[in-house]
Amino acid sequence: MASIITRIKMFLRSPQGQKARARAERLARDPRTQAKVRRLMSKRRGGGARR
Repeated sequence: MASIITRIKMFLRSPQGQKARARAERLARDPRTQAKVRRLMSKRRGGGARR
């Protein structure tokens, strides 16, 4: 059985994997997505409001 890394590499080389990568890159450039990630990271680090 192929290792998980090998399987991921094979997926990323496929047309479906390239579409997924392009979508991820587009989302990563979106300022709204960046703000969401910053908010989540802040909460994980303890910077968010506690209940």
